[in-house]
Amino acid sequence: MDKLEEEMAAYCIFDIKEVIDSEKMANYRQQVGQSVAHYGGRFLAAGGPFDVVEGNWQPVYPVIIEFPDLETAHQWSDSDEYSEAKALRLEAARADAVFIAGLGSH
Repeated sequence: MDKLEEEMAAYCIFDIKEVIDSEKMANYRQQVGQSVAHYGGRFLAAGGPFDVVEGNWQPVYPVIIEFPDLETAHQWSDSDEYSEAKALRLEAARADAVFIAGLGSH
């Protein structure tokens, strides 16, 4: 990974399509923030309101989390700190997710 790639922010975009177990989802919401912060991440958006201005995408509950870079985003997603919360989310909801590297600001 070159120096420029290391400096690019990365974004984890989730769209929670359906909550199957609201109790587990509530537990997830209580746990996820600490692991995100541990990896230098921060929530940029959660829920709405939002407007679809082009195309056919029909988000239900979009969430955007920013991390320092793509590698860190993956480290968070695969981490021991996030594993329990991630298991809760996977059991509690149906979602789409994508991780994308930003353009960088340096």
